[in-house]
Amino acid sequence: MSKITSKALTGAKYVYLIFFFALLSGFFHPLITGTSFDPVIFGVIILFVGLAGAVLVYKAATSENKRGIYLGGGFGLIAISFAYILQFTGRV
Repeated sequence: MSKITSKALTGAKYVYLIFFFALLSGFFHPLITGTSFDPVIFGVIILFVGLAGAVLVYKAATSENKRGIYLGGGFGLIAISFAYILQFTGRV
């Protein structure tokens, strides 16, 4: 596979993730109610922080060295994402 095709495929993956997370964050709600898109943007950011944590936990499971760093960083990012969710929903 050529380098350009590989970069295009990687870019398409990220566009798909952004689109999916935007839909998951309630993209259509501001369109229907006429409110701000700020909650959708914050929701997408929160989901990406959680995804980064999940990727680090996966790397900890597949890595021979630096397992502790990946595991700590991954669960740390997942905890930060969870704290953002609780703060965003007004439960804290």
